[in-house]
Amino acid sequence: MKQLNIKNSQKYLRTKFLRLGVKMIGPETIFFSKDTKIGKNVVIEPYVVFGSKVKIGNNVTIKSFSQLENCKIENKVDIGPYARIRPGSILKEGSKVGNFVEIKKSTLGKKSKANHLTYIGDSIIGKSVNIGAGTITCNYDGIKKSKTKIRDNVFIGSNSSLVAPIVIESDSVVGAGSVITKNVRKRSLALTRSLQTEVKNYKKKKK
Repeated sequence: MKQLNIKNSQKYLRTKFLRLGVKMIGPETIFFSKDTKIGKNVVIEPYVVFGSKVKIGNNVTIKSFSQLENCKIENKVDIGPYARIRPGSILKEGSKVGNFVEIKKSTLGKKSKANHLTYIGDSIIGKSVNIGAGTITCNYDGIKKSKTKIRDNVFIGSNSSLVAPIVIESDSVVGAGSVITKNVRKRSLALTRSLQTEVKNYKKKKK
């Protein structure tokens, strides 16, 4: 009986959103909560799950295999595929969250983007920030959670670890492969990369 009730409630919610103009590709694969709110000109691809307390603005695209819960998505935002937006997150207008990106209790500023393979937790990110692939905010030390603050127009290079608490000031750059443990000043380049070593005419040992 419970399964039948869930099936009927999902059918009702899907029909409601279709009538409101939400474009769903494979609506039978999309699951809503009874309190889901969706604006105009929204596209939802197959296999998207909405947890409770999700609010979607206008002109938003949510791609396949994404999960959203207790978050606010403003206008003109692209999400997914394979994105997880966890409770307490706000995606500001024009921002982009790509594949295999997880955002938790964080704000992603206007026109900022995290395109792939990234974890953003307990962070406040400004406008026009680029978060490179493989970037991690190290927000938990085993005892408490700490915040990462990234100001406007910052470029974070791929495979970087930002150890909270930390502030990356505006117009700065973090070099790829860096572990950043101290605040970064405005218009600065910060990197913690070892010098590359090369052995000429190297021959592998034979077994």
